[in-house]
Amino acid sequence: MTKLFIAQIRDPAGDKPLVTVRAEAEGEARLFLAAAYPDAEIASVTEPSDWTSDADTGARAGDIREHPGATWQPPSSLAD
Repeated sequence: MTKLFIAQIRDPAGDKPLVTVRAEAEGEARLFLAAAYPDAEIASVTEPSDWTSDADTGARAGDIREHPGATWQPPSSLAD
């Protein structure tokens, strides 16, 4: 079963919009992203804890979607 990951991706033109990818684990998500964005830096990949989107985030492993208008925000921790 796949999980949703969000990624921060930078290319020579700057930061891309928020990108989501479906994968079974973070390592697999990074592989899918590296294949889709060969000239870009995969700056961060994380599982969104309670992030929801009304946009299509795909359903199968390897589904990658850009979300124009949504920007990367690092996950916040509620732990003290």
